[in-house]
Amino acid sequence: MTGFFQKIVAFFTMIFAFLFPWLNQNPEKVYENTEIWSAQQEFTPDYVLSIEKTGEEFVILNLTDIQMNNLEFAAITKDVAYKEMDALVERVQPDLITLTGDNAFCQAAYEDIVAKMDSYGIPWASILGNHAGDSVKDKDRYSAAYLLAHGENSLFRYGPQDMGYGNYAINITEQGKAIHTLVMTDTHNKAEFQTGNKKVSGYDHLWENQIEWYRWLIQGIEKTEGRKVPSTVFMHAPVCEYADAWQAAYSAKQGEYIDEYKETSFGENREKTCCPPVNNGFFTVCQELGSTKDMICGHDHANNASIVYQGIRLTYAMKTGRTCYWKRNTTGGTVIRIAADGSTNVEHIYS
Repeated sequence: MTGFFQKIVAFFTMIFAFLFPWLNQNPEKVYENTEIWSAQQEFTPDYVLSIEKTGEEFVILNLTDIQMNNLEFAAITKDVAYKEMDALVERVQPDLITLTGDNAFCQAAYEDIVAKMDSYGIPWASILGNHAGDSVKDKDRYSAAYLLAHGENSLFRYGPQDMGYGNYAINITEQGKAIHTLVMTDTHNKAEFQTGNKKVSGYDHLWENQIEWYRWLIQGIEKTEGRKVPSTVFMHAPVCEYADAWQAAYSAKQGEYIDEYKETSFGENREKTCCPPVNNGFFTVCQELGSTKDMICGHDHANNASIVYQGIRLTYAMKTGRTCYWKRNTTGGTVIRIAADGSTNVEHIYS
């Protein structure tokens, strides 16, 4: 009986490994598809993916925090989300769809949403959110990344080792020349931070080596192209400056943006900014390098403010669908239009 039982276990293990290859990843092998990177290596143009701009402008539709799950009671919200996505794609006619994390809660739902995204026949690029795999375990985040990396029309890349998953870049080109770079980043899940003599926990963000990688990437593209190329950073959790921007730009007493920000700002924040408890300095590095003029994040479902703060537009992307928590008039999609000179125009499409 023991030998027969072992054969049965081995058979089903083989079947599961074939049907669900991400479940067969040992922790030691999690990074087998990721690259080894160092700031000392030479940057080459082929490091960055590229999509050619063919129209008057390059149109990106961003979706965020769809948070799909396959539980039976979620069937109605799934239908609502997919109808909303269909309507947005039909209306916007994007050249690229981006997803700024928290796409799904479980592996079955990830399979489903990858198939849905592929059904549009449009290139799409995603990052991970804090709920990827709904666990802090590296193996669970890898399984979500594995599915994203194997979508038929997905541009997702694992990225360098020891930075999480989904740190990669896409150049929007015109006649082969880069006019705008999309920098996709992983802001991980939660972490513990040292502040003075005490430790605090909260949402994580870009690590020191990711910021170093960003600097290497931006400087490498500038050197290759012979000029500074405008860029947009996509992240799930916001940098701390999102909270600073809202406080500086919006008067709660008057219920509107103050005069200095009125013409360049739109949207509203209806919940607290859930940023890390410690500032990682990434925003300052972006200012220093002078390439990034837009940051797009998700994470806070009831926020959709877009504010030009200290030279960089900080945009909360519109939450897509009605899963998890949401508030009236804060769901839909966000559109980023890139002109021939690399400049951007950002707007929300309300569902």
